[in-house]
Amino acid sequence: MNMNESNILIVDDNPGVLSAGKLFLKRHFAEVDTARDPEDIPILLKEKRYAVIMLDMNYGRSAKNTGQEGFDWLARILELDPTAVVVLITAYGDVELAVRAIKNGATDFVLKPWDNDKLLATLHSALRLKSSQEEASQLKSKQLGKNLADAYDMPALIFQSRAMEEVFETLQRVAETDANVLVLGENGTGKDLIAQAIHAKSRRAQDNFVKVDMGAITETLFESELFGHVKGAFTDARDDRPGRFEAADGGTIFLDEISNLTLGLQAKLLTVLQNRTVTRVGSNRVRPVNVRVIAATNQNLFEAVRNRTFRQDLLYRINTIEIQIPALRERIDDIEPLAAHFLKEFSKKYNRPVSGLSAALLKEMHRYPWPGNVRELQHAVERAVIMAKGEKLQPEDFFFRQNSSGDREVDLPTMNLDDMEKQLIMKALQKYHGNITEAAAELGLTRASLYRRLEKYNL
Repeated sequence: MNMNESNILIVDDNPGVLSAGKLFLKRHFAEVDTARDPEDIPILLKEKRYAVIMLDMNYGRSAKNTGQEGFDWLARILELDPTAVVVLITAYGDVELAVRAIKNGATDFVLKPWDNDKLLATLHSALRLKSSQEEASQLKSKQLGKNLADAYDMPALIFQSRAMEEVFETLQRVAETDANVLVLGENGTGKDLIAQAIHAKSRRAQDNFVKVDMGAITETLFESELFGHVKGAFTDARDDRPGRFEAADGGTIFLDEISNLTLGLQAKLLTVLQNRTVTRVGSNRVRPVNVRVIAATNQNLFEAVRNRTFRQDLLYRINTIEIQIPALRERIDDIEPLAAHFLKEFSKKYNRPVSGLSAALLKEMHRYPWPGNVRELQHAVERAVIMAKGEKLQPEDFFFRQNSSGDREVDLPTMNLDDMEKQLIMKALQKYHGNITEAAAELGLTRASLYRRLEKYNL
C-alpha cells in the first residue's frame, strides 16, 4: 500500500496539532482529514475508509491525563472496523501506557510534539501492517487456501485392504511432523486425498492447505502464480498479488504433478524451498514463508534423475518421507466399500432410488483392472447411477473398457506408466472425436495438463 495513495484521519482536540499534522502529512498522503471531537469518528468512518487513524489519548474535558478516553475510543473504532490501523498520540506517554495501548489493539504509539521523520517512519510501518491485513483478506476471499481443520470437510479415506492400512499407518506417523512428503502413485489413486489427510492430522490443520497443479501452470506464469507479483511487474499486473506460497504461509502447500516442471523452474522452486523465502515478480523485497511441502507425481523421479530431467537436489529436498499409493487393481478389497460409498453419494445427489450392487457386478468389478484407478471407479458409478433402470446396479449399467480382442482383462504388467497413460489418452481422444475438453474431463485432467501430455507423447 502506497502512502501517497492512502487516506489518514487525525483526531485531536488541539487545533495546533491538527494544523501541524495536516500541513506535514498532506505532502505524503492522498487525503488528510482532521477532527477535534472524537464523537465525529463514527460518522467519518461511515463516509470514508482510512488506511491509518491517528488518535489522541486525552481530551480537554478530562480532568486527568490518564489516556482512558483514548483507550475507550480505540475500542470503539475497532468495534466499527476490526481491521482499522490506529496510532495513538499523547504528550504523557510512557512505556507502561505504550504496552497497554498495543495490548488493546493499537498498531503503534507516538509522543507529541513529534519528530517528523520518526512520525513518518511510524506511519510507514502502520501502512505495511495494513497491507499485510489486506493481503490476508484477499487470499481468503479468493480461496487460494483451504482450511481442513474440520474433519467433516475432508474427503473420506475409504479402505479395508492391508495395503492401504500400511499407507494410513505411515500417514499418521508422518502427519505429526513437519517433514516434507512425496506421494507417489498412478493417476486416480487419490494422491490429493492423502495430502489433505496429512495436513488435516498435522499441527498446521488450522491454517491453509493450498493445492497447486504444476502441470496446469505455464512457464511464463510460474513465478507470478507461486511467488506473487507487484503492481506494474508486467502488462496485466494491475495490483499487488501474493502467490501460492504466501497463501500457504503457516500451513501446507501441495505441489501436484511436480514431475512436469522444466529444469529451469525446478531450480527456482529449489531456491524457495532452501531459503524459505519468496520474492514477488517486480520486487526486491524478500518475504519469509513457513510452509510444509507435500509433492506428488505419477512418474519415477529416480529414473528422471538418471535421465537428467529432474534435479537430484530437488528430489532430496521434497522426499524426506515417501508414500507409495497402490493401484486399485492391487487392492481389490477396497473396490466394494469404495463403490458403495460412491453409490450412496450419487444416488442422493441425483435423487435416484439405487441402493445396492449386484453380486454379478461385484464379480465383474473385481476382474476389471481399473486403469484409471479410484477416479475411474467414481465416474463409472456416477454414470451407472444416472442410467440404472433398477434398484441394484448390474454389469450392463457399467462401461468396462475392453482391449482390442474384446477381453476385459488388460495385460498391464507388460506396460510401463507412460505407455499406459499414452494409451488412455489416445482412447479418450478417439472416444470424443478429438474434443480436448471432453477427453480431459474423462481422464480427470485439466485442459492444460492434457495439452502437456499430448506434446510429451507427440500425439
